Amino acid sequence: MSTATASRASSRALPIILGIIGVIAIIVGVLYFAGSGLPHFMIAGSHVKSGHHLARGGVAVGIGVLLLIGAWITGRPKK
Repeated sequence: MSTATASRASSRALPIILGIIGVIAIIVGVLYFAGSGLPHFMIAGSHVKSGHHLARGGVAVGIGVLLLIGAWITGRPKK
């Protein structure tokens, strides 16, 4: 495999990885907003068992949106 082929493969992988992580972060944020749909592993051992879910949900959605924007920017064709 040449370096040009490896470079193209890695340039395609980054937007995909960022997009997947961004979608997962948005899903987690929506689960935090719902409150009742949180899996046990997300709140087990947490000091914030009741309350502050809106803040955590907002941060998760914000990070997800930033990751999706990063995926879009890195995935655009270069001129």
